[in-house]
Amino acid sequence: MKDPRFPELTHGQVTKLKDYGVIENFIEPTRVFTLGDNLYDFFVILKGAININDPYNNTTIVKHGKYEFSGDSGMLSNRAAQFHADTIPNTSLLRIKPNRLKEAISKNSDISDVLLNAFLLRQQTVLSEISGGLKLVGSGKSNATYRIRDFLEKNHIWHNFIDTDSGDEAIELLKNFNLSESDLPILINSDSKVCVQPSVDELARYSGVLMDFEDKVFDVLVIGAGPAGLAASVYAASEGLEVVTIDSEAPGGQAGKSSKIENYLGFPTGISGGDLANRAYIQAQKFGCNISIPHRAKSLEYNQDHFTVCATNDKVIKSKSIIVATGAAYRRLPIDNISDFEGSGVYYSATGMDVSNCIDQAVVIVGGGNSAGQAAMFLSNHAKMVYVMIRGDDLGAKMSDYLVQRLEASEKIQILRNTEITELKGDHHLESITISNNGEKEVMEVSNVFSFIGAQPNTKWMDDVVITDERGFISTGVSLIKKDLTTCDIYSNREPQSLESSIPGIFAVGDVRHDSVKRVASAVGEGSVVVSMIHRYLSDLK
Repeated sequence: MKDPRFPELTHGQVTKLKDYGVIENFIEPTRVFTLGDNLYDFFVILKGAININDPYNNTTIVKHGKYEFSGDSGMLSNRAAQFHADTIPNTSLLRIKPNRLKEAISKNSDISDVLLNAFLLRQQTVLSEISGGLKLVGSGKSNATYRIRDFLEKNHIWHNFIDTDSGDEAIELLKNFNLSESDLPILINSDSKVCVQPSVDELARYSGVLMDFEDKVFDVLVIGAGPAGLAASVYAASEGLEVVTIDSEAPGGQAGKSSKIENYLGFPTGISGGDLANRAYIQAQKFGCNISIPHRAKSLEYNQDHFTVCATNDKVIKSKSIIVATGAAYRRLPIDNISDFEGSGVYYSATGMDVSNCIDQAVVIVGGGNSAGQAAMFLSNHAKMVYVMIRGDDLGAKMSDYLVQRLEASEKIQILRNTEITELKGDHHLESITISNNGEKEVMEVSNVFSFIGAQPNTKWMDDVVITDERGFISTGVSLIKKDLTTCDIYSNREPQSLESSIPGIFAVGDVRHDSVKRVASAVGEGSVVVSMIHRYLSDLK
Protein backbone atom coordinates (compact mmCIF):
# COMPACT_ATOMS: atom_id res chain seq x y z
CA MET A 1 0.00 0.00 0.00
CA LYS A 2 1.30 3.43 -0.98
CA ASP A 3 2.55 5.58 1.91
CA PRO A 4 0.05 8.50 2.18
CA ARG A 5 2.93 10.87 2.96
CA PHE A 6 4.42 10.26 -0.50
CA PRO A 7 1.54 9.87 -2.97
CA GLU A 8 1.83 9.91 -6.76
CA LEU A 9 -0.02 12.56 -8.72
CA THR A 10 -2.12 11.39 -11.65
CA HIS A 11 -1.11 12.20 -15.21
CA GLY A 12 -4.05 14.63 -15.39
CA GLN A 13 -2.96 16.42 -12.21
CA VAL A 14 0.61 16.77 -13.48
CA THR A 15 -0.72 18.16 -16.76
CA LYS A 16 -2.69 20.80 -14.85
CA LEU A 17 0.35 21.71 -12.76
CA LYS A 18 2.46 22.28 -15.88
CA ASP A 19 0.46 25.49 -16.40
CA TYR A 20 1.97 26.86 -13.17
CA GLY A 21 5.66 26.04 -13.62
CA VAL A 22 8.56 25.23 -15.93
CA ILE A 23 10.26 21.94 -16.83
CA GLU A 24 13.99 21.69 -16.06
CA ASN A 25 16.44 18.92 -16.87
CA PHE A 26 19.44 17.96 -14.75
CA ILE A 27 22.14 15.80 -16.36
CA GLU A 28 24.39 15.86 -13.28
CA PRO A 29 23.37 15.46 -9.60
CA THR A 30 22.16 18.92 -8.49
CA ARG A 31 20.99 20.44 -5.23
CA VAL A 32 17.66 22.11 -5.97
CA PHE A 33 17.11 23.51 -2.48
CA THR A 34 19.14 23.71 0.72
CA LEU A 35 18.20 23.57 4.37
CA GLY A 36 17.47 27.13 5.52
CA ASP A 37 16.37 28.42 2.11
CA ASN A 38 13.39 30.76 2.26
CA LEU A 39 10.89 30.81 -0.61
CA TYR A 40 12.23 27.54 -1.97
CA ASP A 41 10.48 25.94 -4.95
CA PHE A 42 8.09 22.98 -5.24
CA PHE A 43 9.09 20.12 -7.53
CA VAL A 44 7.20 17.34 -9.30
CA ILE A 45 9.44 14.54 -10.56
CA LEU A 46 8.82 13.77 -14.25
CA LYS A 47 11.82 11.50 -14.70
CA GLY A 48 14.58 10.35 -12.38
CA ALA A 49 14.36 11.17 -8.66
CA ILE A 50 15.03 13.67 -5.85
CA ASN A 51 16.64 12.58 -2.59
CA ILE A 52 15.47 14.50 0.50
CA ASN A 53 18.53 14.49 2.75
CA ASP A 54 18.75 15.29 6.45
CA PRO A 55 22.11 17.00 7.17
CA TYR A 56 21.51 16.86 10.93
CA ASN A 57 21.60 13.04 10.93
CA ASN A 58 23.42 12.54 7.59
CA THR A 59 20.59 10.36 6.26
CA THR A 60 18.19 10.26 3.34
CA ILE A 61 14.60 10.77 4.52
CA VAL A 62 12.93 9.73 1.28
CA LYS A 63 13.60 9.30 -2.42
CA HIS A 64 10.84 10.90 -4.53
CA GLY A 65 10.21 9.10 -7.82
CA LYS A 66 8.10 9.74 -10.91
CA TYR A 67 4.99 11.88 -10.30
CA GLU A 68 5.84 12.28 -6.63
CA PHE A 69 6.56 15.75 -5.24
CA SER A 70 8.70 17.61 -2.74
CA GLY A 71 7.65 20.04 -0.02
CA ASP A 72 5.63 20.30 3.16
CA SER A 73 3.18 22.71 4.79
CA GLY A 74 5.94 25.25 5.47
CA MET A 75 5.87 26.17 1.77
CA LEU A 76 2.52 27.90 2.28
CA SER A 77 3.91 30.25 4.93
CA ASN A 78 7.38 30.97 3.51
CA ARG A 79 9.08 28.93 6.23
CA ALA A 80 12.64 27.87 5.62
CA ALA A 81 13.46 24.50 4.03
CA GLN A 82 14.18 21.83 6.67
CA PHE A 83 16.27 19.50 4.47
CA HIS A 84 18.50 19.38 1.39
CA ALA A 85 17.01 18.19 -1.93
CA ASP A 86 19.37 16.59 -4.45
CA THR A 87 18.56 15.15 -7.87
CA ILE A 88 20.03 11.94 -9.20
CA PRO A 89 21.66 12.05 -12.71
CA ASN A 90 19.34 12.53 -15.70
CA THR A 91 16.40 13.92 -13.77
CA SER A 92 13.57 16.00 -15.21
CA LEU A 93 11.54 18.20 -12.84
CA LEU A 94 8.55 20.49 -12.98
CA ARG A 95 9.57 23.55 -10.92
CA ILE A 96 6.78 25.69 -9.41
CA LYS A 97 7.37 28.92 -7.45
CA PRO A 98 5.63 29.16 -4.03
CA ASN A 99 3.19 31.90 -5.12
CA ARG A 100 2.17 29.85 -8.16
CA LEU A 101 1.84 26.73 -6.02
CA LYS A 102 -0.64 28.54 -3.76
CA GLU A 103 -2.58 29.57 -6.87
CA ALA A 104 -2.67 25.97 -8.11
CA ILE A 105 -3.84 24.70 -4.72
CA SER A 106 -6.54 27.37 -4.52
CA LYS A 107 -7.92 26.67 -8.00
CA ASN A 108 -7.69 22.85 -8.17
CA SER A 109 -9.44 20.99 -5.36
CA ASP A 110 -8.21 17.54 -6.44
CA ILE A 111 -4.58 18.72 -6.35
CA SER A 112 -5.19 20.62 -3.12
CA ASP A 113 -6.50 17.49 -1.38
CA VAL A 114 -3.48 15.37 -2.32
CA LEU A 115 -0.85 18.02 -1.54
CA LEU A 116 -2.26 19.32 1.75
CA ASN A 117 -2.90 15.86 3.16
CA ALA A 118 0.67 14.83 2.33
CA PHE A 119 2.05 18.13 3.66
CA LEU A 120 0.30 17.71 7.03
CA LEU A 121 1.46 14.10 7.40
CA ARG A 122 5.04 15.05 6.51
CA GLN A 123 5.05 17.86 9.06
CA GLN A 124 3.70 15.50 11.71
CA THR A 125 6.41 12.93 10.90
CA VAL A 126 9.21 15.48 11.11
CA LEU A 127 8.02 16.91 14.43
CA SER A 128 7.26 13.60 16.15
CA GLU A 129 9.57 11.00 14.65
CA ILE A 130 12.78 12.63 13.42
CA SER A 131 15.33 13.97 15.88
CA GLY A 132 16.95 17.13 14.58
CA GLY A 133 16.19 20.64 13.49
CA LEU A 134 17.43 23.67 15.34
CA LYS A 135 19.34 22.86 18.52
CA LEU A 136 18.20 24.90 21.49
CA VAL A 137 20.60 24.72 24.43
CA GLY A 138 19.52 26.10 27.78
CA SER A 139 18.25 25.41 31.25
CA GLY A 140 14.83 23.82 31.61
CA LYS A 141 14.36 26.13 34.60
CA SER A 142 15.18 29.34 32.73
CA ASN A 143 12.50 31.91 31.83
CA ALA A 144 14.39 32.96 28.68
CA THR A 145 14.76 29.36 27.50
CA TYR A 146 11.10 28.64 28.21
CA ARG A 147 9.95 31.60 26.07
CA ILE A 148 11.92 30.30 23.09
CA ARG A 149 10.80 26.69 23.61
CA ASP A 150 7.20 27.85 23.90
CA PHE A 151 7.44 29.77 20.61
CA LEU A 152 9.08 26.83 18.82
CA GLU A 153 6.46 24.37 20.08
CA LYS A 154 3.39 26.48 19.38
CA ASN A 155 4.57 27.42 15.89
CA HIS A 156 5.48 23.81 14.99
CA ILE A 157 9.12 24.63 14.33
CA TRP A 158 11.34 21.53 14.17
CA HIS A 159 13.90 21.60 16.97
CA ASN A 160 15.78 19.61 19.56
CA PHE A 161 15.99 20.93 23.12
CA ILE A 162 19.18 20.10 25.05
CA ASP A 163 18.77 20.78 28.77
CA THR A 164 21.88 21.93 30.62
CA ASP A 165 20.30 20.68 33.85
CA SER A 166 20.28 17.03 32.77
CA GLY A 167 23.21 15.31 31.09
CA ASP A 168 26.62 16.27 29.80
CA GLU A 169 25.76 16.85 26.12
CA ALA A 170 24.91 20.53 26.64
CA ILE A 171 28.08 21.22 28.63
CA GLU A 172 30.20 19.61 25.90
CA LEU A 173 28.46 21.73 23.25
CA LEU A 174 29.22 24.90 25.19
CA LYS A 175 32.89 23.90 25.45
CA ASN A 176 33.06 23.17 21.72
CA PHE A 177 31.81 26.66 20.91
CA ASN A 178 33.89 28.32 23.61
CA LEU A 179 30.77 29.51 25.41
CA SER A 180 29.70 29.51 29.05
CA GLU A 181 26.39 29.14 30.88
CA SER A 182 26.12 32.94 31.03
CA ASP A 183 25.63 32.87 27.23
CA LEU A 184 22.52 30.67 27.46
CA PRO A 185 20.15 30.11 25.81
CA ILE A 186 21.78 29.49 22.43
CA LEU A 187 20.50 28.24 19.07
CA ILE A 188 22.63 26.14 16.72
CA ASN A 189 21.65 25.43 13.11
CA SER A 190 22.79 22.64 10.76
CA ASP A 191 25.85 24.65 9.68
CA SER A 192 26.91 24.96 13.34
CA LYS A 193 26.18 28.69 13.32
CA VAL A 194 25.45 29.87 16.85
CA CYS A 195 23.01 32.55 17.93
CA VAL A 196 23.56 33.61 21.54
CA GLN A 197 20.48 34.61 23.57
CA PRO A 198 18.25 35.00 20.50
CA SER A 199 15.08 37.06 20.67
CA VAL A 200 11.79 35.54 19.56
CA ASP A 201 11.72 38.04 16.68
CA GLU A 202 15.15 36.86 15.45
CA LEU A 203 13.99 33.25 15.65
CA ALA A 204 10.77 34.05 13.78
CA ARG A 205 12.68 35.84 11.02
CA TYR A 206 15.17 32.99 10.65
CA SER A 207 12.53 30.25 10.51
CA GLY A 208 10.27 32.15 8.08
CA VAL A 209 7.32 32.42 10.48
CA LEU A 210 7.71 36.21 10.33
CA MET A 211 6.70 37.11 6.79
CA ASP A 212 7.11 40.09 4.54
CA PHE A 213 4.09 41.07 2.48
CA GLU A 214 3.26 43.74 -0.04
CA ASP A 215 3.03 47.41 0.91
CA LYS A 216 -0.51 48.05 -0.25
CA VAL A 217 -4.02 48.56 1.08
CA PHE A 218 -5.52 45.15 1.89
CA ASP A 219 -9.25 44.48 2.03
CA VAL A 220 -9.07 42.97 5.51
CA LEU A 221 -6.54 42.99 8.34
CA VAL A 222 -7.21 40.30 10.95
CA ILE A 223 -5.47 41.02 14.25
CA GLY A 224 -5.19 37.81 16.22
CA ALA A 225 -4.91 34.20 15.01
CA GLY A 226 -7.04 32.40 17.56
CA PRO A 227 -10.10 30.39 16.44
CA ALA A 228 -12.10 33.54 15.62
CA GLY A 229 -9.27 35.21 13.72
CA LEU A 230 -8.34 32.06 11.81
CA ALA A 231 -11.97 31.42 10.86
CA ALA A 232 -12.27 35.00 9.61
CA SER A 233 -9.02 34.57 7.67
CA VAL A 234 -10.21 31.35 6.01
CA TYR A 235 -13.64 32.68 5.01
CA ALA A 236 -12.45 36.12 3.88
CA ALA A 237 -9.62 34.72 1.77
CA SER A 238 -11.84 31.97 0.30
CA GLU A 239 -14.29 34.66 -0.86
CA GLY A 240 -11.59 36.48 -2.81
CA LEU A 241 -10.76 39.26 -0.38
CA GLU A 242 -7.11 40.26 0.06
CA VAL A 243 -6.34 39.34 3.66
CA VAL A 244 -3.38 39.70 5.98
CA THR A 245 -3.41 38.21 9.49
CA ILE A 246 -1.01 38.95 12.34
CA ASP A 247 -0.57 37.49 15.81
CA SER A 248 1.79 38.27 18.66
CA GLU A 249 2.63 34.65 19.60
CA ALA A 250 1.31 31.71 17.58
CA PRO A 251 -1.83 30.42 15.85
CA GLY A 252 -4.49 29.22 18.27
CA GLY A 253 -4.83 31.85 20.98
CA GLN A 254 -6.06 30.47 24.30
CA ALA A 255 -7.60 27.48 22.51
CA GLY A 256 -4.15 26.61 21.14
CA LYS A 257 -3.04 25.97 24.72
CA SER A 258 -5.70 23.31 25.29
CA SER A 259 -4.32 19.78 25.38
CA LYS A 260 -7.61 18.27 24.20
CA ILE A 261 -10.90 19.79 23.03
CA GLU A 262 -13.65 17.17 23.09
CA ASN A 263 -16.84 19.16 22.54
CA TYR A 264 -15.95 20.77 19.20
CA LEU A 265 -18.27 19.62 16.41
CA GLY A 266 -16.87 16.95 14.10
CA PHE A 267 -14.12 15.60 16.38
CA PRO A 268 -15.77 12.87 18.48
CA THR A 269 -12.46 11.70 19.95
CA GLY A 270 -11.24 15.26 20.51
CA ILE A 271 -8.41 17.29 19.04
CA SER A 272 -5.69 19.33 20.68
CA GLY A 273 -5.96 23.09 20.39
CA GLY A 274 -2.55 23.19 18.74
CA ASP A 275 -3.52 20.71 16.02
CA LEU A 276 -6.81 22.48 15.34
CA ALA A 277 -5.01 25.82 15.05
CA ASN A 278 -2.29 24.40 12.80
CA ARG A 279 -4.87 22.97 10.38
CA ALA A 280 -6.71 26.29 10.26
CA TYR A 281 -3.39 28.13 9.79
CA ILE A 282 -2.62 26.00 6.73
CA GLN A 283 -6.20 26.25 5.47
CA ALA A 284 -6.14 30.06 5.53
CA GLN A 285 -2.89 30.13 3.57
CA LYS A 286 -4.34 27.66 1.08
CA PHE A 287 -6.76 30.41 0.04
CA GLY A 288 -4.03 33.06 -0.17
CA CYS A 289 -4.15 34.69 3.26
CA ASN A 290 -0.82 36.19 4.39
CA ILE A 291 -0.13 35.23 8.03
CA SER A 292 2.84 36.74 9.86
CA ILE A 293 4.01 36.03 13.43
CA PRO A 294 4.98 37.65 15.78
CA HIS A 295 3.43 41.07 15.29
CA ARG A 296 1.69 42.88 18.13
CA ALA A 297 -0.56 45.81 17.18
CA LYS A 298 0.58 49.04 18.84
CA SER A 299 -1.59 51.80 17.40
CA LEU A 300 -4.40 52.46 14.94
CA GLU A 301 -5.18 55.43 12.68
CA TYR A 302 -7.97 56.14 10.19
CA ASN A 303 -6.84 57.69 6.89
CA GLN A 304 -10.03 58.69 5.05
CA ASP A 305 -10.53 55.48 3.02
CA HIS A 306 -8.43 53.01 4.99
CA PHE A 307 -6.97 52.17 8.40
CA THR A 308 -3.27 52.10 9.27
CA VAL A 309 -2.02 49.81 12.02
CA CYS A 310 1.49 50.19 13.41
CA ALA A 311 2.78 46.88 14.76
CA THR A 312 5.94 45.53 16.30
CA ASN A 313 8.88 44.58 14.06
CA ASP A 314 8.47 48.04 12.47
CA LYS A 315 5.52 46.85 10.41
CA VAL A 316 2.92 49.29 9.09
CA ILE A 317 -0.18 47.64 7.63
CA LYS A 318 -2.90 49.41 5.65
CA SER A 319 -6.35 47.93 5.25
CA LYS A 320 -9.88 48.98 4.28
CA SER A 321 -11.34 47.04 7.22
CA ILE A 322 -10.12 45.50 10.46
CA ILE A 323 -11.21 42.43 12.38
CA VAL A 324 -10.05 42.58 15.99
CA ALA A 325 -9.67 38.99 17.23
CA THR A 326 -7.01 39.56 19.88
CA GLY A 327 -8.87 37.48 22.46
CA ALA A 328 -8.26 37.60 26.16
CA ALA A 329 -5.23 36.65 28.23
CA TYR A 330 -5.25 34.71 31.48
CA ARG A 331 -4.77 37.03 34.42
CA ARG A 332 -1.61 36.76 36.47
CA LEU A 333 -1.89 35.44 39.99
CA PRO A 334 -2.07 38.45 42.35
CA ILE A 335 1.30 37.71 43.98
CA ASP A 336 4.13 40.26 44.15
CA ASN A 337 6.95 38.02 42.88
CA ILE A 338 4.92 36.19 40.21
CA SER A 339 7.21 37.41 37.38
CA ASP A 340 10.20 35.69 39.01
CA PHE A 341 8.64 32.29 38.38
CA GLU A 342 6.87 32.69 35.02
CA GLY A 343 8.48 30.12 32.76
CA SER A 344 10.30 28.57 35.72
CA GLY A 345 7.47 27.06 37.72
CA VAL A 346 4.43 29.14 36.78
CA TYR A 347 2.87 28.49 33.36
CA TYR A 348 -0.18 29.62 31.39
CA SER A 349 -0.60 26.52 29.21
CA ALA A 350 -0.12 22.79 29.62
CA THR A 351 1.38 21.14 26.54
CA GLY A 352 3.63 18.19 25.76
CA MET A 353 6.63 20.41 26.39
CA ASP A 354 5.67 20.64 30.07
CA VAL A 355 5.16 16.93 30.69
CA SER A 356 8.79 16.03 31.45
CA ASN A 357 8.83 18.42 34.42
CA CYS A 358 5.67 16.87 35.86
CA ILE A 359 6.42 13.14 35.79
CA ASP A 360 5.75 11.66 39.23
CA GLN A 361 5.44 15.19 40.65
CA ALA A 362 2.54 16.96 42.33
CA VAL A 363 1.22 19.84 40.23
CA VAL A 364 -1.30 22.60 40.89
CA ILE A 365 -3.82 23.97 38.41
CA VAL A 366 -5.49 27.25 39.29
CA GLY A 367 -8.84 27.94 37.64
CA GLY A 368 -12.29 26.47 37.10
CA GLY A 369 -12.90 26.83 33.36
CA ASN A 370 -12.65 24.29 30.56
CA SER A 371 -8.98 25.03 29.87
CA ALA A 372 -8.15 24.22 33.50
CA GLY A 373 -10.16 21.01 33.31
CA GLN A 374 -8.53 19.89 30.06
CA ALA A 375 -5.09 20.63 31.51
CA ALA A 376 -5.90 18.62 34.64
CA MET A 377 -6.95 15.56 32.63
CA PHE A 378 -3.87 15.81 30.41
CA LEU A 379 -1.37 16.21 33.25
CA SER A 380 -2.99 13.49 35.37
CA ASN A 381 -1.57 10.98 32.87
CA HIS A 382 1.95 11.96 33.94
CA ALA A 383 1.89 13.67 37.34
CA LYS A 384 1.78 11.95 40.72
CA MET A 385 -1.18 14.09 41.78
CA VAL A 386 -3.01 17.05 40.24
CA TYR A 387 -4.58 19.62 42.56
CA VAL A 388 -7.26 21.78 40.90
CA MET A 389 -7.65 24.95 42.93
CA ILE A 390 -10.76 27.17 42.72
CA ARG A 391 -11.71 30.22 44.78
CA GLY A 392 -15.38 29.24 45.02
CA ASP A 393 -17.08 25.95 45.83
CA ASP A 394 -18.89 25.14 42.55
CA LEU A 395 -16.62 23.50 39.97
CA GLY A 396 -19.47 23.34 37.47
CA ALA A 397 -20.07 27.10 37.43
CA LYS A 398 -17.74 27.66 34.45
CA MET A 399 -16.68 24.14 33.42
CA SER A 400 -18.55 21.78 31.07
CA ASP A 401 -20.31 18.94 32.87
CA TYR A 402 -18.39 16.17 31.07
CA LEU A 403 -15.12 17.60 32.39
CA VAL A 404 -16.46 18.04 35.93
CA GLN A 405 -17.50 14.38 36.01
CA ARG A 406 -14.10 13.22 34.76
CA LEU A 407 -12.17 15.31 37.24
CA GLU A 408 -14.25 14.13 40.16
CA ALA A 409 -13.94 10.49 39.07
CA SER A 410 -10.14 10.56 38.71
CA GLU A 411 -8.09 9.14 41.57
CA LYS A 412 -5.17 11.35 40.56
CA ILE A 413 -7.07 14.64 40.69
CA GLN A 414 -8.09 16.42 43.87
CA ILE A 415 -10.34 19.49 43.89
CA LEU A 416 -9.37 22.20 46.40
CA ARG A 417 -12.39 24.46 46.82
CA ASN A 418 -12.38 27.93 48.42
CA THR A 419 -8.60 27.93 48.01
CA GLU A 420 -6.06 30.35 46.55
CA ILE A 421 -2.28 30.74 46.39
CA THR A 422 -0.89 33.52 48.56
CA GLU A 423 2.88 33.01 48.28
CA LEU A 424 5.50 31.56 45.91
CA LYS A 425 8.99 30.55 47.03
CA GLY A 426 12.16 29.25 45.38
CA ASP A 427 15.71 30.25 44.52
CA HIS A 428 15.85 30.02 40.73
CA HIS A 429 12.77 27.83 40.17
CA LEU A 430 9.51 27.42 42.05
CA GLU A 431 9.96 25.11 45.05
CA SER A 432 6.91 25.67 47.25
CA ILE A 433 3.64 27.57 47.50
CA THR A 434 1.54 28.82 50.40
CA ILE A 435 -2.19 28.31 50.01
CA SER A 436 -5.10 29.70 51.94
CA ASN A 437 -8.22 27.58 52.42
CA ASN A 438 -11.00 29.51 54.15
CA GLY A 439 -8.31 31.52 55.92
CA GLU A 440 -6.22 28.54 57.01
CA LYS A 441 -2.71 28.62 55.53
CA GLU A 442 -0.68 25.61 54.39
CA VAL A 443 2.66 25.17 52.62
CA MET A 444 2.81 22.75 49.67
CA GLU A 445 6.05 21.54 48.06
CA VAL A 446 5.17 22.09 44.43
CA SER A 447 7.41 23.11 41.52
CA ASN A 448 4.79 23.42 38.76
CA VAL A 449 1.75 25.70 38.89
CA PHE A 450 -0.50 26.12 35.84
CA SER A 451 -2.69 29.21 35.94
CA PHE A 452 -5.96 29.53 34.00
CA ILE A 453 -7.75 32.33 35.85
CA GLY A 454 -10.01 35.05 34.57
CA ALA A 455 -9.63 36.85 31.30
CA GLN A 456 -8.34 40.30 30.41
CA PRO A 457 -9.10 41.50 26.88
CA ASN A 458 -6.08 42.31 24.74
CA THR A 459 -7.32 45.77 23.82
CA LYS A 460 -4.90 48.14 25.54
CA TRP A 461 -3.48 49.18 22.16
CA MET A 462 -6.98 50.42 21.25
CA ASP A 463 -7.42 52.70 24.28
CA ASP A 464 -9.82 55.54 23.43
CA VAL A 465 -10.20 54.32 19.83
CA VAL A 466 -13.41 52.26 20.01
CA ILE A 467 -16.03 52.00 22.75
CA THR A 468 -15.42 49.21 25.26
CA ASP A 469 -17.24 48.04 28.36
CA GLU A 470 -15.90 48.71 31.86
CA ARG A 471 -13.60 45.66 31.63
CA GLY A 472 -12.11 46.59 28.25
CA PHE A 473 -14.08 44.21 26.01
CA ILE A 474 -15.12 45.82 22.69
CA SER A 475 -18.77 46.83 22.43
CA THR A 476 -20.49 45.93 19.16
CA GLY A 477 -23.93 46.04 17.56
CA VAL A 478 -26.85 46.39 19.95
CA SER A 479 -24.57 46.97 22.94
CA LEU A 480 -23.71 50.39 21.46
CA ILE A 481 -25.87 53.46 21.99
CA LYS A 482 -26.28 56.21 19.44
CA LYS A 483 -24.16 58.81 21.22
CA ASP A 484 -21.20 56.35 21.21
CA LEU A 485 -21.16 56.04 17.43
CA THR A 486 -18.60 57.82 15.28
CA THR A 487 -20.21 60.68 13.37
CA CYS A 488 -19.97 59.65 9.73
CA ASP A 489 -22.03 59.09 6.57
CA ILE A 490 -22.19 55.33 7.08
CA TYR A 491 -23.70 55.45 10.58
CA SER A 492 -26.05 58.23 9.55
CA ASN A 493 -27.55 55.80 7.01
CA ARG A 494 -27.53 52.57 8.99
CA GLU A 495 -27.03 51.03 12.44
CA PRO A 496 -23.80 49.17 13.35
CA GLN A 497 -23.88 45.54 12.29
CA SER A 498 -23.96 42.95 15.09
CA LEU A 499 -20.15 42.51 15.18
CA GLU A 500 -19.26 46.08 14.18
CA SER A 501 -17.74 48.50 16.68
CA SER A 502 -18.42 52.18 17.31
CA ILE A 503 -16.25 52.91 14.25
CA PRO A 504 -17.60 51.50 10.97
CA GLY A 505 -15.17 49.06 9.38
CA ILE A 506 -13.70 47.87 12.69
CA PHE A 507 -15.21 44.56 13.78
CA ALA A 508 -14.66 42.47 16.92
CA VAL A 509 -15.01 38.69 17.11
CA GLY A 510 -14.37 36.01 19.71
CA ASP A 511 -13.31 36.48 23.30
CA VAL A 512 -12.33 40.15 22.83
CA ARG A 513 -15.95 41.13 22.16
CA HIS A 514 -18.32 42.26 24.91
CA ASP A 515 -20.79 39.55 25.96
CA SER A 516 -19.27 36.85 23.73
CA VAL A 517 -19.60 33.16 24.59
CA LYS A 518 -16.14 31.93 25.61
CA ARG A 519 -16.14 28.73 23.54
CA VAL A 520 -14.14 27.67 20.45
CA ALA A 521 -17.25 26.91 18.38
CA SER A 522 -18.74 30.33 19.12
CA ALA A 523 -15.48 32.08 18.19
CA VAL A 524 -15.28 30.17 14.91
CA GLY A 525 -18.92 31.05 14.19
CA GLU A 526 -18.33 34.76 14.73
CA GLY A 527 -15.17 34.63 12.61
CA SER A 528 -17.10 33.16 9.70
CA VAL A 529 -20.21 35.35 10.04
CA VAL A 530 -18.24 38.60 10.19
CA VAL A 531 -17.10 38.22 6.57
CA SER A 532 -20.60 38.95 5.25
CA MET A 533 -20.54 42.15 7.32
CA ILE A 534 -17.15 43.05 5.83
CA HIS A 535 -18.68 42.76 2.35
CA ARG A 536 -21.49 45.13 3.32
CA TYR A 537 -19.05 47.63 4.80
CA LEU A 538 -16.83 47.53 1.70
CA SER A 539 -19.88 48.18 -0.47
CA ASP A 540 -20.68 51.22 1.73
CA LEU A 541 -17.28 52.69 0.81
CA LYS A 542 -18.05 52.70 -2.90
